Amino acid sequence: MKLDEVKTLIKVCAGQMDACYGKTVFDEWSVISLAENKARILAYVGPRNDDFLKNFANDLGSLREELLGANYGAGDFAFARHATGTRFEAFMVLGQAIYLICNNTRESMDTIAKDPKWLNAQVPFAELGDKLRVNPLLITSDTQFFKKES
Repeated sequence: MKLDEVKTLIKVCAGQMDACYGKTVFDEWSVISLAENKARILAYVGPRNDDFLKNFANDLGSLREELLGANYGAGDFAFARHATGTRFEAFMVLGQAIYLICNNTRESMDTIAKDPKWLNAQVPFAELGDKLRVNPLLITSDTQFFKKES
């Protein structure tokens, strides 16, 4: 899959999650590459365009061990139940060293998960993972880094 296709799937997923939950689940979505031990933004939607990469290492928080230490494949994901503020709540593997980072900058994952509507809101997220398992994101030489999204 190409980056534009993945961005479209993420937008659809975000809309479906928000509709199921009744309000915004994640107000920050970013596709990042960690290839060659460099964090590069491939796409970003959220309130912190200028601060996202600058604070990336700190905001990774408790997801750092999961993201960097585990052997995940495309479509796999993890949540950080106690992340707060700008600390990232979730990630999904999109392809080789490419991740979707999800965050709610106003509420913790623990708070979100306490709402019974969270169970249904997870379904589109899991379905996104299923799509990426069979067709992961591939970065090509024409992929542009640091392109701001609206």
